[in-house]
Amino acid sequence: MRHRLTHLLKPHSHETADKLDSALESSARGMRALWVSLAVLGVTALAQAVVVVASGSVALLGDTVHNTADALTAVPLGIAFVLGRRAATRRFTYGYGRAEDLAGIAIVLTIAASAAFAAWTAVDRLLDPRPMAQIPAVAVAALVGFAGNEWVARYRIRVGRSIGSAALVADGLHARTDGFTSLAVLLSAGGAALGWQLADPIVGLAITAAIVLVLRDAAREVFRRVMDAVDPELVDAAERALREVAGVREVGELRLRWIGHRLRAEVAVVVDGEATVREAHAIAVEAEHALLHAVPRLTAALVHADPAPAPGEADPHLALAHHTTAA
Repeated sequence: MRHRLTHLLKPHSHETADKLDSALESSARGMRALWVSLAVLGVTALAQAVVVVASGSVALLGDTVHNTADALTAVPLGIAFVLGRRAATRRFTYGYGRAEDLAGIAIVLTIAASAAFAAWTAVDRLLDPRPMAQIPAVAVAALVGFAGNEWVARYRIRVGRSIGSAALVADGLHARTDGFTSLAVLLSAGGAALGWQLADPIVGLAITAAIVLVLRDAAREVFRRVMDAVDPELVDAAERALREVAGVREVGELRLRWIGHRLRAEVAVVVDGEATVREAHAIAVEAEHALLHAVPRLTAALVHADPAPAPGEADPHLALAHHTTAA
């Protein structure tokens, strides 16, 4: 009854074409987030580049390079979203959604390169301190860089979590690391204004440590997605929904996996052993319907109906046991 009432309040179709439309809408939101953030970071980097030319600040030059690199990470992710729109083929039977995972790996590697560049710059500045000119302009440019990166980070992370894209979330975390780098430039400018040239490299090392922490979070999220990890709460919600379906006696093996920013499910349910094929199929369809309501971003579920065992009846899956053991 709860599922039926939910369906009345928020009706949707389970036809293949409608599922594809939903997937395309998610990809379109991801692409829009990339384009908007690319424009914001482009303007930010351009404004900083003007100050770099006027001041000759090496620290601000490094921050500008970071912002440019962050904007360019939209390229692999944009390609992944475009690929994700393509229909499944006989070779790629699940479609191209996993391209987002590859993009996520590329983004993590970019964050790692940013951390290495920040560390190298800080050590070089520590060994060879350099005076900074146009300190007020550098400070303003640093604030502009932080504001632009933080806005982009919040926007990417919000959209990424909304559509279930780990790669877009990782890209948002990358933008946040560049915002930290901008703050390092601001603090180093303050130290230079006070005559302490070592402030720049010391703060740079501290920000490198912060980037490494963000790198750890992004890498963990992308690694879990590549390894088909899902939130255990989604599994619990799916099991609860299945147990409420009329005709389902037990819930057997349940698997969920991400394909891009969409979920697919495979589940075995136990039904009355005397049910007809049509009755068992109707229960399976209702079980899929319940899953689509209970699990966010789930686009399809393969439900297998097993008959409840009769007394003395052999396990119908016994013929498959040696295959499972060999695996």
